Amino acid sequence: MRLRFILSETWTSLRRNVPMILSVMLVTFISFLFIGASVLMQAQITKAKGDWYDKVEVVVWLCPDGTSQSANCSSGKAPTDNEIVDIENKIQDELGSVVSKVTYVSREEFYKNTFLKQYPNGIYQGRTLTAADMQASLRLKLTDPTKYQQVSEVLSGVSGVEEVQDQRQIFDPVFNVLNKATVVTVVLAGVMIVVAVLLTGTTIRMSAASRKNETEIMRLVGASNWTIRLPFILEGMTASMIGSLLAVGALSGIVQIFITDGIAQTVQWMPFITQKTVWLAAPALVIGAMVLSALSSAVSLRRYLKV
Repeated sequence: MRLRFILSETWTSLRRNVPMILSVMLVTFISFLFIGASVLMQAQITKAKGDWYDKVEVVVWLCPDGTSQSANCSSGKAPTDNEIVDIENKIQDELGSVVSKVTYVSREEFYKNTFLKQYPNGIYQGRTLTAADMQASLRLKLTDPTKYQQVSEVLSGVSGVEEVQDQRQIFDPVFNVLNKATVVTVVLAGVMIVVAVLLTGTTIRMSAASRKNETEIMRLVGASNWTIRLPFILEGMTASMIGSLLAVGALSGIVQIFITDGIAQTVQWMPFITQKTVWLAAPALVIGAMVLSALSSAVSLRRYLKV
């Protein structure tokens, strides 16, 4: 009987306070849209890092034929096969615990498998290049990508090595931009959460004020504190639940339109979040919105009704 009464009072309050309920729904929707965006952006960064860092290599560029700015290439000639073997042996002897795999990429292989894919006609800066214009390299797969500096220290001064390049340096600027964007969305989400909490508390307090006579009567007939509070708390939780569900729906649409059907169709080299990521985050967003609403309403009612 008590549960039926509480639900009846909640439904009555929802019907009476449609404009205020809509305002709670709207602010919850905007707040959790920002929160969800920051969560998805961080998931995207984590997914990209996991995929790219698994594939990242240290590239040891060997000296080319001709002039080079590196002191290790003062001879003006590319290293011979024996010199390349010596470099590989040095890697094995001094970096065996750091380097898990060494792959030699000849000039011809680099030209065919990499250069021509980026420049199909072999034209670069107005010149038509051939395999003879390329550089051979050693591709090192590390057991721990963060130990690049150790590899650089060992190989930078070796004769025949022009440059030691950490491919992570290519990705780090991208991650920095994404991390900054995440910070911005988190800050905005934090501001909107504060606004949502304040608005929810104010709305529920106004709802209680409009029914002050009813709550006084309930108190006089012996209704418990929670029997009086619960309809108002459930009112706020219902509005917040609907607002957060709308936010989840909007996030799902954004991912589908702009990522799955948009960027992911043209950018094949980067892994992207999917609808699964959205729905994995959805329960936390909805429950979080309802919990915040319940806490805000309970505190506001405790002060207003003093029960």
